[in-house]
Amino acid sequence: MKLSLSLQQSFQSPNLVLKRAYIKKVVETSLRHIDTQSDCEIGIACVDNDESHKLNLEYRGKDKPTNVLSFPSDLPDEMAQVLASFPIGDLVICIPVVLQEALEQNKAALTHFTHMLVHGTLHLMGYDHETSDEDAEEMEALEIEILAKLGFDNPYLEQD
Repeated sequence: MKLSLSLQQSFQSPNLVLKRAYIKKVVETSLRHIDTQSDCEIGIACVDNDESHKLNLEYRGKDKPTNVLSFPSDLPDEMAQVLASFPIGDLVICIPVVLQEALEQNKAALTHFTHMLVHGTLHLMGYDHETSDEDAEEMEALEIEILAKLGFDNPYLEQD
């Protein structure tokens, strides 16, 4: 499995310096963990509060910025089969929200960003924590396993 990454960083912060290779590694680790075999493409945009707020209101009806929005590809299967790599979709990550949540949860910014990246990637692959308790537990378990592979602790444990 090979991953093609399109990265747009319209918002950057000195408190969270992101490297393309690191982001690619996190997404690849997530996809391999759930046994993705085919080559994939993903788009990731790192945005500010205003852009996140606008998209969250337009697509989810929620009048506030949010940490990560997932836009899975709606490409028909027959079209996807003729492409060299499958476009799994796009993630929009709001850096100010991620930084604020990391602060509130007493986590390093990169740790929380990595969790949101794994979380969003799983959403793109069809996992959903809002459909049922069982689905939420499955998604959380995958996140914990993937983050452990990347050297991070369980993000759902209370921080001191």
